[in-house]
Amino acid sequence: MTRTTRLRRVLTVAILLGIVAGTIAIPTAVAQSDERAGGTVVVEEGETVDEIETFAGNVIVRGTVTGDVSAFAGNVHIEGDVGGNVEAVAGNVEISGTVDGDVSGAGGNLVVAEGATIGGSLEAGAGTVEIDGTIEGDAAIGAETIRLGENAAIDGDLRYGGTLEGNTDAVAGTITEDSRIGVGTEPTLQPITEWLFAAYAFVMNLLLGAALLALFPRFSADVARRVATDPVRTGLAGLGVLVGVPILLVAIAITIVGIPVSIVGGFLFGLLVWIGVVYGRFAVAAWLLAAAGVENRWLALVVGLLGGAILGLIPVLGDLINFVILLLGLGALSIGLYARRRQTRETPTPAQTGGPAAE
Repeated sequence: MTRTTRLRRVLTVAILLGIVAGTIAIPTAVAQSDERAGGTVVVEEGETVDEIETFAGNVIVRGTVTGDVSAFAGNVHIEGDVGGNVEAVAGNVEISGTVDGDVSGAGGNLVVAEGATIGGSLEAGAGTVEIDGTIEGDAAIGAETIRLGENAAIDGDLRYGGTLEGNTDAVAGTITEDSRIGVGTEPTLQPITEWLFAAYAFVMNLLLGAALLALFPRFSADVARRVATDPVRTGLAGLGVLVGVPILLVAIAITIVGIPVSIVGGFLFGLLVWIGVVYGRFAVAAWLLAAAGVENRWLALVVGLLGGAILGLIPVLGDLINFVILLLGLGALSIGLYARRRQTRETPTPAQTGGPAAE
């Protein structure tokens, strides 16, 4: 091994460790918080988190959230306690626990069940609103149907737009019909955190991609070439790795001795998938730019990562395209690593050729 090769490997390890440490540092800084795009966030009974912010994901709180709960394009179920506010856009809201702050909901149905308590005000623009719990502040509701149950209690005033039904004696203050309160037009939510995390993910991917292109230019070029020349075989290889490796790790973990190996393997596999994502976006962009007569690997990296981030904003179709790009990148990376390992094993050592011994 030459001195240059050793230095290159040391630099690679240092950069990758720094990037991985950066991805760990951010979640640690917001300990016990959950920011997520997609999926379901569940706070189990007895569990406590600081705050929850989701995009296109459901939220179920059975335990305690000391801060706010914000959800965009997902349903929210509060069965436990929320110390801050609850904001939901384009999703249903059901509260059967306690919210100390305000509740805002737009674009879905809203239910305040019997025994539930909202310590602040309620603002809702929804299809149907049912209230059978307690609202200690004012309520401004725009809905096709607003039902007040026998156990409902609104300590403040009620402004509404739509059809009001049920126990109007539940309102301690004044009841005012206001046609300006439209269905689904009251609260709005600006998912600024999602954009911040998207920017953070782009920067981390860019750093990783720059390290890969700078330290392994020939290998990176081979990855792009495989994607461009044989995308079907490369994508199938990526699918095989994505499915096969987790199965193998689970099989290893079944044995007690294999648990540590499985844990380390899971970490390495996660890193491999991450590199596959970056390589896939780089390779596809390089392919498209080459078709347009542009040959620049750095431009391909930036264009590929930006394109992948934009695709992530498109529901369903964007996720599907990004998944295919992941398979291409993971497949090309896996084939390249296997070919490199095979070449290394088949290359004779100095001792085998009768040459001078290696240092």
